[in-house]
Amino acid sequence: MATARARTPLVGFAALAFFTLLAGDFWRNLISWWGWGVLVGVLTLISLAILIRSTRSRRNTGTTGTTRAIHLDWRRMPRMLGLFLLLALVSIAWSAYPGVSAIAVVAQWATGVGALLFAVALDWPQLVRALGIALRFIIGLSFVFELIVSIFVRHPVLPFWTNYGDEKVPKAFYWSRDLLFHGGQIQGILGNSNLLAMCALLALIVFGIQRADRTSRPIAGTVWIVLAAAAFVLSRSSTVIIATAFTAVVLAFALWARAIPQSKRMPLYASGFAAALVAVGVVWALWGRILELFGKSEDLTGRLDIWNSVIGLAHQHPVFGWGWISYWAPWIEPFKGLAVRHGVEYLQAHDVWLDVWMQLGIVGLVIFALLVATTLMRSWFFAVDRPRHGLEDREPFTAASLLPLLVLAAYLAQSVAESRLLIEAGWMLLVLFCVKTKLARP
Repeated sequence: MATARARTPLVGFAALAFFTLLAGDFWRNLISWWGWGVLVGVLTLISLAILIRSTRSRRNTGTTGTTRAIHLDWRRMPRMLGLFLLLALVSIAWSAYPGVSAIAVVAQWATGVGALLFAVALDWPQLVRALGIALRFIIGLSFVFELIVSIFVRHPVLPFWTNYGDEKVPKAFYWSRDLLFHGGQIQGILGNSNLLAMCALLALIVFGIQRADRTSRPIAGTVWIVLAAAAFVLSRSSTVIIATAFTAVVLAFALWARAIPQSKRMPLYASGFAAALVAVGVVWALWGRILELFGKSEDLTGRLDIWNSVIGLAHQHPVFGWGWISYWAPWIEPFKGLAVRHGVEYLQAHDVWLDVWMQLGIVGLVIFALLVATTLMRSWFFAVDRPRHGLEDREPFTAASLLPLLVLAAYLAQSVAESRLLIEAGWMLLVLFCVKTKLARP
């Protein structure tokens, strides 16, 4: 059962923040971009206020009453994270769109504030619980929403606060396409089958961890795992299916590593390297059949055209890039008309690495790669090395220690086809795990 400690008010606030960033499209479809912006701004101010109040309370009295005191040792903060955020900030100076860059930098730093708060104020069981609450609401509300549309509305539903007039509306614009009982890919409250599938994968990770650690009730926990699996199957995202396979392989290797001493893991790492080479070879040899299996066209549903356009822009400013922008702003150059497919204008490169290269150049790409690599490395050892209590006594493994490794594995696999790691929940979780795994080291 969940401990009383895991039911602090900050856990509830963290759950709301995770829900808001994981389900950003839900809020934007419901209350518009402006409404969503106000909501995120309020959450950021609350996060900043809690962070300041808690650190001051510790400095002044050493206690905070009902609020856990927070000690921030800036010397232990991850350097690569600081360098990346600093580069994004100074890129305003050479940005081709300085005003939009300034807004994007504020959004990036604001998301980081919430991540920093949760990293230093919550322990791993509390983080798992907060994520679990957010994902339960997303999965549960998605089924309720699709059922209401299919039973009562019986036709596709567009987002509120939009007026497309008499023009033909692209399928991608619909909040729900009323496909629950027609065999199509459901979109849930997120209005996007890829996003729903990714939330379902994260839910399977989190709910599975809670069952393994026995922090959820057996029947309720099993029901939520089944619902997450159903959402995963009904959304049928090719990208997330591949991400799931990759995450399952990472989990298998992590469990293998847990079962053997540190000094005897060389065969494991050799096997992992060999498996990676074999996987690359199989994908290369069977690429056409893989595309056919997933129902993808040769251009990967238009991604090749987007990638080529982004690479062309990156070559124009290869060292420091065009300036940070996060979401593309389709009303300014060079993004105006850059990625349009079937009447839909896309706001990302559909590849994290190309997006960073285009926005912050080779310098930013190297820093970001080091940020991800160091976070992943710490997450690996946090997951597979039994924690110590003192010099000799080792604590038992918990499933919660697998959380950062598995979530990062899922996002990294997705990063080849989506840029979600740079925005909203992807960025918050990356910063959160980057900071928390660094602070967890002795």
